[in-house]
Amino acid sequence: MPALFNSYNTRRTLLCMSAAALLWGSAPAANADAARYSKLPELKASSPIAGDSKESVEAARKELYEQMSAATGIPWFRFAAIDQYERSIAKKKKSPAAADAESAAEPERLTGISIPAPVWSGPLNPDQEDKLPESISFFGGFGRDGSGDDLADPGNDADVLYSMAAHLLKYGTSASDFNIGVWEYYHNGRAAQRVAQFAKLYEHFGRLDLSGSAFPLPIGNNYSYRSTWGTGRSWGGARIHEGTDLFAPHGLTVRSTCFGVVETKGWNRYGGWRIGIRDIENRYHYYAHLTGYEKSISRGDIVVPGQTIGWVGSSGYGNPGTQGKFPPHLHYGIYRDRGITEWAFDPYPLLKQWENQEYRKLRKNKK
Repeated sequence: MPALFNSYNTRRTLLCMSAAALLWGSAPAANADAARYSKLPELKASSPIAGDSKESVEAARKELYEQMSAATGIPWFRFAAIDQYERSIAKKKKSPAAADAESAAEPERLTGISIPAPVWSGPLNPDQEDKLPESISFFGGFGRDGSGDDLADPGNDADVLYSMAAHLLKYGTSASDFNIGVWEYYHNGRAAQRVAQFAKLYEHFGRLDLSGSAFPLPIGNNYSYRSTWGTGRSWGGARIHEGTDLFAPHGLTVRSTCFGVVETKGWNRYGGWRIGIRDIENRYHYYAHLTGYEKSISRGDIVVPGQTIGWVGSSGYGNPGTQGKFPPHLHYGIYRDRGITEWAFDPYPLLKQWENQEYRKLRKNKK
């Protein structure tokens, strides 16, 4: 979209005339919308300071969500869910030089929501860096003034969150209305699902920090595993092993490694009886070849680290119910969602980290 305005100096007049012709009839509606979502005096968004602890940044972030919730009626955890989704699909870090240049040009923000210029200012707006609420509204832009400084700044957290609130409130205030508003913003079913999952987690626990973890099997000496990432697999066609196999006795407890929402549960011809859990970092934890599930767990349920979700088995490689084509073990995989694609990465380092953490905790408790 920004490419449309590469030569806007020669087309400014035409664009303005076209925009006026298209939007003249809707100007009263735009003005009514602007009146409905007027600016919020005294609502301020502080920027994180370099060296601030994770706890202090999260506290400031949650305070901002709660301020916006009090002003708009939208629960804080819905703002948190959209913000977290944006963070989870953020692009790879830039080079150190580019990062330094960007940080020098723009102060750090508390939120990670990034709205493209054509959306913020309006696709027909000849000034794609426009910060004036009146002209942004005229051109059908997304931006609103939420900080009370008479500017709609896409780099201001209060303005960004308030603009998002204005969009969401067009669809209503219920949970289903919120889901519709999120879908209308992203036009991506996967994005809408992730935001709903994150909102559910934040609402349930009432906090932003959901970083706890656990080893997927009870700590002991009755299992063994090594890095098997990328090794070949022949059943079902040529493919690589996207996970780590933890060999253990049939029926050994399988535990959730994270705080998360049960996303999938059922039969998979490769993984047999399997369960998939989505965590707050937008990672999908995949547990396969189970002999069965904890009966109380269903799709959509919330789980915590160390909670029993099933038991080690040897199911898979065939139609539902196929067993015994390989020794009993837990196949554990982990996938990261980047918005458009979801890709696997080697879970072995995380498994060793979680195992060592639990061993240290056990030794400390024995003292």
